[in-house]
Amino acid sequence: MRDTGGTTALVVIDMINTYDHEDAELLLPSVRQALPGVRRLISRARAEGVDVIYVNDNFGRWRSHHDEILGIALDGPHADLVDPVRPDADSLFVVKARHSIFFQTPLEYLLGQLGVDRLVLCGQVTEQCVLYSALDAHIRHLPTVVAPDAVAHIHQDLADAALRMMERNMGTLVAPSTGIALRRG
Repeated sequence: MRDTGGTTALVVIDMINTYDHEDAELLLPSVRQALPGVRRLISRARAEGVDVIYVNDNFGRWRSHHDEILGIALDGPHADLVDPVRPDADSLFVVKARHSIFFQTPLEYLLGQLGVDRLVLCGQVTEQCVLYSALDAHIRHLPTVVAPDAVAHIHQDLADAALRMMERNMGTLVAPSTGIALRRG
């Protein structure tokens, strides 16, 4: 992947979550493992002045907004997984209804307004939303980075395959959260 020296945004996928869904019990251990990497990326992005964009499912709450989605997750039984990565006052928030961060969301327009030409993805689920989002970024010619220690999975074998596909087929840089340069110069 060629580094063009442009602007990067950190995209936090589906981390505002109640974990009240079919695969939650399989997902939760991986979320706990990925949480330090996600926190590290968010902290570094905030310290370096890199835009942090939360793109999150609305969980079928069609009249909700980001504060309501966050409040419901913080009131749930897994608030300990949400509170450490909660959006701050400078964070941007995009609500999605399907797997990809781009599908029928204003994200592409927002990235254009911000001058973003590179994405760092973290969050969940590696073999679903992260994979589909990386593919959609690829078809938009947006270089993408994924930190394996900052993404959570339901099935380890599928997550490993998804990371290999992202790297091999989409040119995604797969690197540990500690090795990702957020600011490029």
